[in-house]
Amino acid sequence: MSLKLTTSLSQRLVLTPQLRQRIEMLQMTTLELSDLIQQQLLENPVLEEVPSQDEVQELAEKVLDHLANSDSEAGFEPVAGENNELELGGPSSNGSGDADVLAALPPGEVEGGEIATGAEHGDESIGEEVAGDETARDAFEEIDFGREFQDYLDPGYKTQEIEYKEDAPTFEQFLTRPPSLADHLEWQLHMSPIDKDVCDAAICVIGNLNADGRLHATNEEMAAMEKCSEEVVEQARQVVMRLDPVGCGARDVKECLLVQLEILGENNRLAAKLIAEHLPDLQQHKLPHLSKQIGVDVEVLLAELQFIRNLDPYPGRRYSSEEPILISPEIYIEKLDEDDDEYVIYFADDGSPRLRVSQQYQQMLSQGVSNETKSFIREKMRSAVDLLRNIEHRRQTIYKVVESIVARQRDFLDHGVQHIKPMMLKDIAEDIGMHLSTVSRVVNRKYAHTPQGVIELRRFFTEGMLNEDGEEISTRIIKLQIKKLIEEEDSHNPITDDQVVKILAKDGIKLSRRTVAKYRDQMQIPGSRERRAVV
Repeated sequence: MSLKLTTSLSQRLVLTPQLRQRIEMLQMTTLELSDLIQQQLLENPVLEEVPSQDEVQELAEKVLDHLANSDSEAGFEPVAGENNELELGGPSSNGSGDADVLAALPPGEVEGGEIATGAEHGDESIGEEVAGDETARDAFEEIDFGREFQDYLDPGYKTQEIEYKEDAPTFEQFLTRPPSLADHLEWQLHMSPIDKDVCDAAICVIGNLNADGRLHATNEEMAAMEKCSEEVVEQARQVVMRLDPVGCGARDVKECLLVQLEILGENNRLAAKLIAEHLPDLQQHKLPHLSKQIGVDVEVLLAELQFIRNLDPYPGRRYSSEEPILISPEIYIEKLDEDDDEYVIYFADDGSPRLRVSQQYQQMLSQGVSNETKSFIREKMRSAVDLLRNIEHRRQTIYKVVESIVARQRDFLDHGVQHIKPMMLKDIAEDIGMHLSTVSRVVNRKYAHTPQGVIELRRFFTEGMLNEDGEEISTRIIKLQIKKLIEEEDSHNPITDDQVVKILAKDGIKLSRRTVAKYRDQMQIPGSRERRAVV
């Protein structure tokens, strides 16, 4: 055996940093893209934010308002010059407010001629006069020493109004997040007089609870993790189940409800027997069968069932950390004119900064700077140009995808969800000539404002099936028809899955009973036996 070097030719697909950034930006939301832009503005000095016309106009209005309200003896009179430029007539100002407003103007816009100050017309003494201003207010005069240092001065007699601070922060403002289920249980656990080994095992039990407060880990597994006996783990689990909320740590609904009845002192009630021995019949509303089996009237069973419904089978959900998500539509699909049949697609003004490459750094390349500085500037400019191209590519790709969706789903946009058409991702990919994965990234977590409300782009894509007439019907429409049939049913005689199959068959939609049951489960609708109302 020997070591030697060999060369070979091969082809590989390597993702460049620019291409990787382009792919990542396609699946970003507007908020994530805005964060990326802000980060690039901090890291890349070549990038700069373009001031909007509204900002420039607002600054101009501030100048006009200040000059109009200034002292007439100072000789300031706003004069409209040629090209709507702002000229400062008269002698220089005696106040510092003018210089503050003018200094806030973007230098590039001032040099571009959109707003011209008096300095361009020979008024170069504004800054000098401001520096010698004798009427400027002292900053210390604006401090309320009595309020800021009242805790350190001689208090003397204080009224209730003085002691009360309106702007004092409340305790809730110090909370960064609401307490989780684990935090709430551990706080009670450390307040309980139990042994240390049981407390450690109880912390392990709390750590293995799911969002519903249910425990799926076995005592053997937790005993191995804590290196203790299974008896200690079971003792710890019994302690956790009796903390608030009661029932956390139970392995099933039966155990959870029985513990809650025990804490309420109702463990000898008929409800406890029903839960322990006849819970499946209760879940299926077989009250007449239960009445004959245990020899109790249906009215008594109804009263016990109502009491059981006041218990919580999922106690952990009260401390769920799920928070509402802010949905901001990125695309607007609207008809600008009611008489016009064409839809207009445009992007929402999300407040993201508009970027450009700084001209100052471009000029530095032609000046006498070191080679190291030129190399640094070129690298940053290349990164800035790639970012600008990727942002524009993202907008164009999203526009093409939405344009193809609008062309295929005009009936849905005009008339509602009953007219949505089956559409797959590959259909859009073939229309715009892009890969399927690209379309999938575009429609993921992107929302559009449509005449039918704010809808995620992915919701436009549904599967379909053929009816007897050969037309494709979206599965979403079929689900809506099943839901409508169940909502209109008689609660005392609910419609079964077999009856739904027969009704849909009359409309030309052939489904099996198993498919109807699957669609019903996806909509979280219980079966006909659970929906039956008992009198």
